[in-house]
Amino acid sequence: DDRIVSLHRPWVRPIVRGKTATPVEFGAKVALNLSEGYARIEKFCRDAFNEGTTLKESAEGYKARTGRYPEHMLVDRIYRTRKNQAWCKERGIRLSGPKLGRPPKDKALYQQQLQEERMDSGKRNEIEGCIGVYKRRYGLDLVLTRLKHTREVDVHAAILTRNLFRRLRLLLWRFLERVKGPV
Repeated sequence: DDRIVSLHRPWVRPIVRGKTATPVEFGAKVALNLSEGYARIEKFCRDAFNEGTTLKESAEGYKARTGRYPEHMLVDRIYRTRKNQAWCKERGIRLSGPKLGRPPKDKALYQQQLQEERMDSGKRNEIEGCIGVYKRRYGLDLVLTRLKHTREVDVHAAILTRNLFRRLRLLLWRFLERVKGPV
């Protein structure tokens, strides 16, 4: 625990991911929230952490920003713990993914649940694609800054840049609609 893997960057910790190509990754771990197309950092940590623990913080942050809890949350499997599901059920938040336990005997209900899971999975692709864009287009696949705080600034700058480009595209689209008329 907390072993030093670099004398020049003693804050860098190895994070075991279990992937075939790269079983160990180095660098910060970031929990992202995507709301209305804009990304927000929910947690930035240099040590490994369980992402499932950030679900409540994300929902509470959303409530602080909007005044209400989200209707549903499109989450990865790691977030779907019994504790998180119970917490969301108390607040009327629907979590994506399969229900725990046996499938219902009612075939129509079961087919409806499968259809919802497929729809949620398709919507979840937006955040996965967003992460890929951050890595490829905004340089988060290889952050080369040397100091601890400049690395954090790089991550925040990449997220801010993508959000600003998204906003610019929307404004440009609205402008062109007004000039040209609806297409």
